[in-house]
This record gives sequence, C-alpha cells and structure tokens, in this order.
Amino acid sequence: MKSLFDTVSYNSSKLVTKTYSTSFSLATKMLYKSIRSDIYNIYGFVRFADEIVDSFHDYDKETLFNRFSDDLELALKDRISLNPILNSFQHTFHKYSIDKSLVDAFMNSMRLDLHKSEYLTEEEYKAYIYGSADVVGLMCLKVFVKGDIEKYEDLKDTAMSLGSAFQKVNFLRDLKADFEGLDRTYFPNTDLKNLDETSKQVIIDDIEADFKKGLSGIKKLPIEAKFGVFMAYRYYSQLLKKLKKTPALKIKDSRIRVSNPKKIELLMRSYVKYQLNLL
Repeated sequence: MKSLFDTVSYNSSKLVTKTYSTSFSLATKMLYKSIRSDIYNIYGFVRFADEIVDSFHDYDKETLFNRFSDDLELALKDRISLNPILNSFQHTFHKYSIDKSLVDAFMNSMRLDLHKSEYLTEEEYKAYIYGSADVVGLMCLKVFVKGDIEKYEDLKDTAMSLGSAFQKVNFLRDLKADFEGLDRTYFPNTDLKNLDETSKQVIIDDIEADFKKGLSGIKKLPIEAKFGVFMAYRYYSQLLKKLKKTPALKIKDSRIRVSNPKKIELLMRSYVKYQLNLL
C-alpha cells in the first residue's frame, strides 16, 4: 500500500535528522507532534542536497546533484518518488503549498557549492545565504503557520533573519572545515588566513542583529512551533557566545561545539522560560 511506503519515507527523513544533527533533532522534538514529521521531511531534503556538494568527494558530485535535482522535479510533479527522502518532502511541499521558488533558490545555492569558492561582494554573500538558509526558514514557517498566508507574511522577514543568523554562525564555526577542507570562504572582504578581532566582531555584530530580529518573530509563532524554534535559537545563541569568547585566530583552527550536558541545560532553562511565558 502507498500509505505504508509513505510511512517508510517519513521515518527515513526522521532518521536522517537524528543521524546528521543532534541539535536540530532535539529542537524538532520540542515541536508539537502535529507538525514534527513535516519538519523532518524538509530537513531530510535539504540535508541530502547539502551532503552531495559537501561530502561525496570520491564521486562525480555534479552528476549526482543533477540526478538528485531531476528526481526532485519529478517528485514534485508526480507527487511520488522512489527516493523516500524526496517522497516525504513532496508530501510536505504539496500539503502546505510551499512556493516552488523557495525550492529553486535552495537548489541554486547548493549548486554554487559545486564550483564557487569565494563570495567577494555583499550581494553574492546575501544571495547565497538567502538560498541556503533563509528559504529553509520560510519552508518551515509555512508548516508552523499551517498555511495561514496572513500569518506567514507577517513573520516572513523575521524567519529569514533567523535562518541567516543560524547560517552565519555555521560559517563562523566551520571556518576551518570550509577553508581547508572545501576551499570555500563565504564572508566577503575578510582575510581568513589572518582573521583579526575587528573582522570577527563585525561578523558577530551582524549575526546578533539577525538574532534580535529573529527572536521578535519567535515570540509571535503559533504555540505548536514556538518552543521548538526557541530551543534552536538558544542553541545557536550559545554557539555564538562561545565564538565571541574564542580568539579570532583560534576560530579558524578549531570547531566550537556545545556539549551534550550544556544542550540539556539549555533545554531545561528554555522550558522554564516557555512555561513562565517569558518568551
């Protein structure tokens, strides 16, 4: 039966989320069950596309990405795919009438990672972040507001800011892996070989501005989504806090992490704030 295959597909996306990101998986568990599966479905899709361009070094990445892109188009058109990750994503895509332009923008940014290694201007940088992060936030927002167009438009800008903040924290944390492992630099006008405190502070100020705007949107989210998104916000804020304390030259030689005990502490503190209606 098709329903059995769909269940396998949804479970596959959930497994991808749990396997690739303990922090995102933890935050997703804090969402109401009614929307949790759809967020897993979105994450599974974006994770697989990202893995192709970031991890499959021993294979022809472009061929694999083109094949994945073609399969995606067919999945969205036919409303089914034998790739369980794409099958689960197409379900969520149609269920919430996600704008195809968001999917296209995401795939375009992922395709850039196949060849582009430097982002020299603010325009290039912002365009990449929009496609790689902001649109993912907007896809999730569609689920959070359950297709409510008025609510979606009201929260759209703050969701994009939160997505940008998360991505920029990832860029700063992953400087070593991106620069040495993938030969990529995302921050424009920044000499990563000689990253200084002034350059680091400019990046952090930009991220904090995005976080401030993003938090204002979290406070307006429906109850089904508010605590889970706030948990993700607290986790990334903690990462940024650690990055602020880390000397600039050390950032590019290490990868800052939040320990599992600290994640649990953040969860408990966030839950208290949520229960006391302090968001």
